[in-house]
Amino acid sequence: MEKYKSLHLWMIIPMVFMQFGIFRDYWGDFTDNGWSVHIHYWTGTIWYLYLIIQPYYATHGQLVKHRTNGIIGMFLAGGVCITALSMMFRDITNANDAAQFADRFGPFEPWFFIGVAAVEIPMILAFGYAVIMGIVHRKNLESHAWWLISTVFLIMMPALGRGIQNVYVFKNLEDWPNINIMGPTYFTQFLIISMILIAAWKLKKLKHPATYLAVAINIYTCFLEPLGKSEMVELFLRTVIRD
Repeated sequence: MEKYKSLHLWMIIPMVFMQFGIFRDYWGDFTDNGWSVHIHYWTGTIWYLYLIIQPYYATHGQLVKHRTNGIIGMFLAGGVCITALSMMFRDITNANDAAQFADRFGPFEPWFFIGVAAVEIPMILAFGYAVIMGIVHRKNLESHAWWLISTVFLIMMPALGRGIQNVYVFKNLEDWPNINIMGPTYFTQFLIISMILIAAWKLKKLKHPATYLAVAINIYTCFLEPLGKSEMVELFLRTVIRD
């Protein structure tokens, strides 16, 4: 229990990374965002906050609050999953718009948005699985804690990726539309995997199944381009996701 005493402070770091990534995309056009975007942003943000306050309660003699908030948190986690899935039509819409208005989208060709959808589905499913495993192992503090902590790294990519990509595009705006949009994606995955491994090393969880899952999902994301350019993947996604 002692090694988790300062965990709530360490969990602020991924929270800051996530908020940095999504800040411009969400707050930059706040009034234009759809209802589902607002709900997903706030459920995701509150989930991150829960992963800060829950370790604090558990390690500072407030187990009653920890258990009560844990029940509420499971409801919240379901909201994160459902709202993320409900917004996936936007990827198909963006792919269609990129094909129709190529000049406006520049380097963001239709395959990019198809690839985003292809990596987001396993990401969301992995998040849900990790939450369920956190419930299953609720009586094993070590495993319970790490399964839930790993959810941060499973869903960090969309927010952090957008932020890093926005900065990269802005810095290379004079080269538009000849900008390598996959470079920021690979860099994002490098950062996330590094954070996973550092956290797992600190908590002695390098060989835990949650670590393997989080690393695997983020490595899988590096294949966004070939997935997005696959006709079979595109056909499947357009069949199951309607814009």
